[in-house]
Amino acid sequence: MHIPTIAEFFPPTIAFEGTIFEVNRITLVRLLSAVVVSALFWVAASRARLVPGRGQNVAEMALDFVRVNIAEEVLGEKRARPHVPLLTTMFFAILAMNITGVIPLLNIASTSVVAVPLLLAVVAWIAFVVAGIRAHGAVGFISSSLFPSGVPWPIYIILAPIELISTFILRPATLTIRLMANMLAGHLLLLVFFAMTNYLFVEASAALKPVGALAFAAAFAFTLFEIFVAVLQAYIFVLLTAVYISLSQEAH
Repeated sequence: MHIPTIAEFFPPTIAFEGTIFEVNRITLVRLLSAVVVSALFWVAASRARLVPGRGQNVAEMALDFVRVNIAEEVLGEKRARPHVPLLTTMFFAILAMNITGVIPLLNIASTSVVAVPLLLAVVAWIAFVVAGIRAHGAVGFISSSLFPSGVPWPIYIILAPIELISTFILRPATLTIRLMANMLAGHLLLLVFFAMTNYLFVEASAALKPVGALAFAAAFAFTLFEIFVAVLQAYIFVLLTAVYISLSQEAH
């Protein structure tokens, strides 16, 4: 039986080995995800009509989900407007790169390696810092973040370092780790059950073959669960980004 290890996330190089343009299987999956999502929305936009067809309806419902249920729900209609493009791009980029973990022949979520989650977390960090500076000015944003009003001044000696770490370090760190760890764990879980299914059906004794059916049923169930997790993690990442932007714009 093939035992999955962390080596699954470091596949051999396909092209440009030893350069900054090095390409492996995960890189190809990322590029394919970006191309497919861009193409789908480009086709939907190029065929947009006053009376929408089925494809346009699906695209508009998907866009409205992010705009209404995340951006406007958290930020309010007026404040959400400048941030909708970023939040929408984040949601569908993460969803596309998550869902590749259950697509045959691709079979790996490209967000299960730290590079993309970290990049998205840095973008989210920049977004909420810029939003805070625009709302309060650089000095006002930093002071309101590190020194909340209404606190006795000796408490700031303890509170300011805690706020510094939680606001400017832990936020992007937790965004990165949450997304990466969920997709990494899901990939390993699917590998274990499908490898077990293959072993029990092909190599194990006849008495164990019925157990193979159970392993396959579990693998199928976890595949459905992984689809749910792929959507959920995209939603959580974008929702928290919107929450952080909202917090940076509001006084403590």
